[in-house]
Amino acid sequence: MNPTFIIARKRDGHELADREIADFVGGYVGGSIPDYQMSALAMAIFLQGMTAAETTELTRQMLASGITLNWPHDGIARVDKHSTGGIGDKISLILAPLLACCGLQVPMISGRGLGATGGTLDKLEAIPGFRTDLTVAQMKSITEQVGCVISSASAELAPADKKLYALRDVTATVPSIPLITGSIMSKKLAEGLDALVLDVKFGTGAFMKTLDQAGELAQSLVDVGKRMGLPTAALLTDMNQPLGRMVGNGVEVIEAVETLTGNGPADLTELTLALGGELMTLAGKADSRQAGVLALQAHLDNGNALAKYQQMVSSQGGDPEASLSIAKQSVVTANRSGYLVGVNAEQLGQAIITMGGGRRVMSDPIDHAVGFETLARIGDEIEANQPLVRLFSHDHSRDEATKIIQQAFQIDDEPARPIDLIHEALR
Repeated sequence: MNPTFIIARKRDGHELADREIADFVGGYVGGSIPDYQMSALAMAIFLQGMTAAETTELTRQMLASGITLNWPHDGIARVDKHSTGGIGDKISLILAPLLACCGLQVPMISGRGLGATGGTLDKLEAIPGFRTDLTVAQMKSITEQVGCVISSASAELAPADKKLYALRDVTATVPSIPLITGSIMSKKLAEGLDALVLDVKFGTGAFMKTLDQAGELAQSLVDVGKRMGLPTAALLTDMNQPLGRMVGNGVEVIEAVETLTGNGPADLTELTLALGGELMTLAGKADSRQAGVLALQAHLDNGNALAKYQQMVSSQGGDPEASLSIAKQSVVTANRSGYLVGVNAEQLGQAIITMGGGRRVMSDPIDHAVGFETLARIGDEIEANQPLVRLFSHDHSRDEATKIIQQAFQIDDEPARPIDLIHEALR
């Protein structure tokens, strides 16, 4: 294999053969191909893109760099959900126990927040004692005993992804759809799943800012899933305002628990059930998304979902009854009357970072006590000095966070149409 020749072929727009991709990924993970050559190939992929066949082979080789979880042939479907990230997205905390109540098993590998969007692991670590650093053996054991687990990725699962992602982060190639697809799908395939649903978000608070960009990514993810033999569906969902009302780590856990009791915000409940309904259909547990939604709703209504969540938290060392530490409250008010026509959700995420509840770099510590509750939605009529946000902050960061939040809310004289949360399903 000549790495320079392969880089030049991709740079010139040629489709790479499976063997070329396999040799390159294997050489990079094994150490015979240095970072600078992998950087050059990543940039060529970023500029030229990849065909569905190339992206699938890239994913296959990233998967092959580590182990895949093996499950007994017991007729139980193993499923998972992946979100491309958004502001206030705490669906994993609700959906995993809900699916487990329906006889599915959920070995969920999640990540930490970086930049404006929060991370599922950071939210769960607001719970005293909760462990997110489980071994593969512990993940499998809890999945089989409880029905769901949420943990960080073991070093044994798709190690090529961890190595390549660090390189992409410093070479400005993170937005490449083939590289995003390989990263997401290699980790999910390593879970040994029978079905996968993807929540691909677009808007001010999402990685993909436009519906077209999100659609392209969703199609790539679904295509690779199908080519790899994994039943996969994707929902394109709006992230032009926070999902639910609470944003921050501890407060999002509180809202997730409220939703598990059937008392959560309508948009958060709607999207959780829609994603779960898709998975129920893919896994053969329901004849349609709506039938799956009804089955899941029953477990919210009868208390099973909350009990399963508490069992999961306990199994991972957490105390589900513990009171979470939340910072001192204040309010952010509107500076004029009119109608709320827009929210810069990414700016709201930056307000969380300003308060210490998010990261600029991966080594930053997290303050689980800070956050906010949104008190207005796009389309609402607003009065001057009306509270827009209930802020949970410390004195030293309150003024800066307040300023950022006020700038994020756009109030105009003419009303705006409320947002449609779910735009399209790709299967």
